[in-house]
Amino acid sequence: MRFGVAIVVLATLLLAPAAAQVPGRPITIIVPYSPGTGIDILARALGHELSQKWGQPVVIDNKTGASGNIGTQVAARAAPDGQTLLMVAKTFVTNVSLFKNVPYDPVKSFAPIIKLATGSIVLAVHPSVPAQSVPAFIDYVKAHPGAVNYGSPGFATPHHLAMELFKHATQTSLMHIPYKGSSSVMSDLVGNHVSAMFIPTHVALPFARDQQIRILGVASTERVAAAPEVPTLIEQGVAGFEVDIWFGMLAPAGTPADVVARYNGAINEFLRSPAITATLAKQGLITAGGAPEVLAELIEKDMAKWHNVIQQAGITAE
Repeated sequence: MRFGVAIVVLATLLLAPAAAQVPGRPITIIVPYSPGTGIDILARALGHELSQKWGQPVVIDNKTGASGNIGTQVAARAAPDGQTLLMVAKTFVTNVSLFKNVPYDPVKSFAPIIKLATGSIVLAVHPSVPAQSVPAFIDYVKAHPGAVNYGSPGFATPHHLAMELFKHATQTSLMHIPYKGSSSVMSDLVGNHVSAMFIPTHVALPFARDQQIRILGVASTERVAAAPEVPTLIEQGVAGFEVDIWFGMLAPAGTPADVVARYNGAINEFLRSPAITATLAKQGLITAGGAPEVLAELIEKDMAKWHNVIQQAGITAE
């Protein structure tokens, strides 16, 4: 009789759903990038909010390396109990097409919680380039095939991939000059060592105001509030051209739906706060929010989009 009861108890435990979040236990937010980056700043602001709201300690764990793959793998293997979260950026979906072996599946390994924020990027050129608009720049590049160069902070960065998409969309040829970091490539754009570049809007604007670079267009579907006078690339005839920077939050696959919903509700409330809106604005970001499905759809859409770009351009990170 006792043996039979034990079997029933064991079967009940094996069939039970994943453990729900335990109040009081530390929450770990894994950031697969270095401290001080935009995604890290956002994670720390969010961690502070959750800690204050729920009375739980929140630890920010920067696990860097392999373009974010190391920290992402750790998160994918964590217990699906709501105590471990992962901050992600666009590279989360591009890495699967860049690396031969990626230790996670962007769709199957995680439960989306929320899209946190988006940032716009612009196409900019050195003032010596004789183009005042995107169509004029396209004509200039086509008149000098392969002779016009562009810079990026490195291979497979969003800046690099944006220009590869631009080249494909406009049937133009530009020579890529990769750098190691954003500051060095910006210095060379200002110094006229590279002619063009896609740059986050908030980074580009101070240089444009000082007439050190010229902004030709915004890569978003709509004009941005920080530079309403700058038309989009779509307005200027580059049909369907949309590139942005986005950040999201995930949990390991199997995290209970009620835990995901709890985080989603708390973070949506956080994103509506004027203080966080102002903090993100300084980083050139606009708060997003919404249901987990918004992030899920974005991940699948961007995976397919950037896979095509990477394959067409023959880009590899290895």
